[in-house]
Amino acid sequence: MSVNPANPKSAGNRVGSVQCDNTTLHLLKANDYVAQAIRTRLKDVCVINVCSSPGSGKTTLMQETGKRLAKDLNISILVGDPETERDAVRMREVGINALQIVTGGMCHIEAQMILQALDHIDLTGTDLLFIENVGNLLCPSAFDLGEDYRVTLLATTEGDDKPKKYPRMFLTSELMLVSKADLLPYVPFSVDAVSKDAWEVNPNLEVMTISTLNGEGLDAWCDWLKAKVQAKKEAANQTTEK
Repeated sequence: MSVNPANPKSAGNRVGSVQCDNTTLHLLKANDYVAQAIRTRLKDVCVINVCSSPGSGKTTLMQETGKRLAKDLNISILVGDPETERDAVRMREVGINALQIVTGGMCHIEAQMILQALDHIDLTGTDLLFIENVGNLLCPSAFDLGEDYRVTLLATTEGDDKPKKYPRMFLTSELMLVSKADLLPYVPFSVDAVSKDAWEVNPNLEVMTISTLNGEGLDAWCDWLKAKVQAKKEAANQTTEK
């Protein structure tokens, strides 16, 4: 499912809205305006916003994805964290073009941070741009970052009740990755239960189970990414031809 610029992600669940006399005042409209500017600027690049709680395995997944797709795609990444550049360093260690966004304590990334960061990273030839969001299932759900797709990781160590506790994140995502699947025999987590809850929140949500430790599901994940990149390129070509 691709993003409709006229219906930005942050509007999908009425986050930050005030309803009065059948008129909705969307308090995130400025963010959505910047997000659309990002989409216009990155019309040839597939942008994936990766969200999760802290410790779900986002960075390790990004490293493994970069290694597996190195021969197929040119990947760049913008990494968001409240402090330190450690995750960007980890990306560069496996050959991924990376820039750290230090939020200075903020619990999410906003579109204007991405727009500013684009002036400081060379995306020449980039097919796929990951935005690794700050670890948080609440605040990042409200902010459209100009992404084509939002992917949410949910680790088996977190418990399987998160989709109903943090519905906005799963409502505004296209894909849920159940990470750390290698631990399923040892933790009280049900993939069936978490999928059922997630689909009740968002019937269109895709679900994959993955493990960066034993490789489970990573081929399907990489195939999903390659298909989305190809779809973005085809859409861009059609727009150019018109």
